[in-house]
Amino acid sequence: MRINNALTWAAEQLEGGESPSIDAKVMLANILGKSQTYLFTWPDKTLDAAQKAQFEADVAKRKRGEPVAYIIGKRDFWTLSLFTSPDTLIPRPDTEVLVEQVLNWANQQSSASLSICDLGTGTGAIALALASELPEASVTGVDYQVGAVKLATRNAQANSIANAHFVQSDWFSALACQTFDIIVSNPPYIEESSPYLNEGDVRFEPKTALTSGSDGLDDIKHIINSAPQYLNKGALLVFEHGFDQGAAVNALLADAGFVDVKTVKDYGDNDRVTLGQWQ
Repeated sequence: MRINNALTWAAEQLEGGESPSIDAKVMLANILGKSQTYLFTWPDKTLDAAQKAQFEADVAKRKRGEPVAYIIGKRDFWTLSLFTSPDTLIPRPDTEVLVEQVLNWANQQSSASLSICDLGTGTGAIALALASELPEASVTGVDYQVGAVKLATRNAQANSIANAHFVQSDWFSALACQTFDIIVSNPPYIEESSPYLNEGDVRFEPKTALTSGSDGLDDIKHIINSAPQYLNKGALLVFEHGFDQGAAVNALLADAGFVDVKTVKDYGDNDRVTLGQWQ
């Protein structure tokens, strides 16, 4: 089977999905160990028997709904290539809005040696993106799942990032008396009864990393209530949240004593990130 024929076949098999042609190219490029540009440059190259069998198996997985990031075991985020696993959420482009907001704030500070904590780090995407852009900062990522901590550590090593480390912790439980200049979190924020949980890639992601009570705000409330004792004076607390939760998170931060609270929209013009400064 030639590359161009393989891609046509796969797109037909995946027809009706969100992005059949893109998914097919990502999976085939991964199997061949080549860039997607290679697929266009050498469309007449022939897959060997093992490559063809692997591609057919991967297409079958995707046809059943399994996320491409789990099938190939990695996902690009920011400037990084991250290993993924079913232990963690798949990094998404909208989360880069959170990274941008933190970097904007950090670059306005007088000191570059900031201490940063990423709560619920998962793959380490946020922590590692920040660490890569702020080499003088010290970044701590925490996650309740041991598998996530191991995965984030592997991603730090794979991307040669030395100023980030990861620990197993139930939110703040393992942080003792540490304080930070920035605490960031992309916590679970989906309502337990949300129909969204039965759609697309989300069906395969860990529910414990997705849902948080009847209104999706349980974990955000817990973090806001607990964070002050872990924040330095003037420190930043910032969340990613659901598209319809901006006003609620904004009010929760303001009521808890945070100032300069604002909500920022994602690339789809939805409320996505809310941040506030501790006095």
